[in-house]
Amino acid sequence: MSFLAESLSRVKPSATIAVTTKAAELRALGRDVIGLGAGEPDFDTPDNIKAAAKKAIDDGKTKYTAVDGTPELKAAIAAKFKRENGLVYGLDQITVGTGGKQVIFNALLATLNPGDEVLIPAPYWVSYPDMVLIGGGKPVVLGTAANNSFKVMPEDLERAITPKTKWLIFNSPSNPTGAAYSREELKALTDVLLRHPHVWIMTDDMYEHLVYDDFEFVTPAQVEPGLYERTLTINGVSKAYAMTGWRIGYAGGPQQLIKAMAKVQSQSTSNPSSISQAAAVEALNGPQDFLPTRAEAFRERRDLVVDMLNRAPGLHCAKPEGAFYVYPSCAGTIGKKTPDGKVIENDFDFVSYVLEAEGVAAVHGEAFGLSPHFRVSYATSLDVLREACTRIIRACEALK
Repeated sequence: MSFLAESLSRVKPSATIAVTTKAAELRALGRDVIGLGAGEPDFDTPDNIKAAAKKAIDDGKTKYTAVDGTPELKAAIAAKFKRENGLVYGLDQITVGTGGKQVIFNALLATLNPGDEVLIPAPYWVSYPDMVLIGGGKPVVLGTAANNSFKVMPEDLERAITPKTKWLIFNSPSNPTGAAYSREELKALTDVLLRHPHVWIMTDDMYEHLVYDDFEFVTPAQVEPGLYERTLTINGVSKAYAMTGWRIGYAGGPQQLIKAMAKVQSQSTSNPSSISQAAAVEALNGPQDFLPTRAEAFRERRDLVVDMLNRAPGLHCAKPEGAFYVYPSCAGTIGKKTPDGKVIENDFDFVSYVLEAEGVAAVHGEAFGLSPHFRVSYATSLDVLREACTRIIRACEALK
């Protein structure tokens, strides 16, 4: 009998972390590798946020805090939700975790019973299904189509809901596609959810500030106040404020759920880093004027990557509304042969070929639940992206 828990056998390691690790290993061997796998801004954390962290250290704020966040940070989060999303939460309706991933994990662990179903639109962030499995639930993949910009259609959501559905996990802008829902598109989905009062909504808004071309970001409880009492609105400082390593995520939701999530956290990690929390207060309360500037830089990168990848034989790349990913189709490369005679049979073969032949690391679409595609992160400089796309084009042109 295996010493390891049976539940672990159903869980896969993170594919995005695996790609980043593989790229690092090849670099260590002397290979010239461009990594486009990581979902991490290349910008530095703003100086005022770093200064707040240093001050917290100097002021001796190095002790345990309340399990799920300091009152100062919860107040800053409440102010953010009201200011930017029109959502009003008391401090007892807000939780802070060690990154958005822990907040999601806490919510699932606190609510799922065996047999509970969680609807997950595909393509999805690689961790959603595995976190549901660890929590004891059943992930139910809700397919989308490229010709609908990878967005859930209301009729498909209606069909997917069963008496066992407990949660819908909703991510806009999306990792991995960058697709974002307009107010009208989101209202069509919330109208469906209003008809099913047993379904709760977990919305991952981590890329809220990374939207382009005058797109207006909205979140479900903002569009449909009737869903406020069964929506957990999740966000964090990782992407917009370039604070991935600080590990601060947060959420607003019903008091009973927030209290249950705090109980889970109290018996796992306890409080997030006190210094990171002090930095996050400054991130949310401090100057926000750099956000549009950085978003404009990402828009410029998006346009370059979309344009260049659409020149590659066998690839088709849609232009997303947000985040810093594109999710091109590599269907036109399937069945072709590499210069050494290997047949490209799926998207994993394609990204493996590009990595070996040209030293560009991307993530295969199967990991996100929809093939044949691959994810490219454009959270790096224009020069690096131009070189990476040139290599991808060259790899595609070499296929026969």
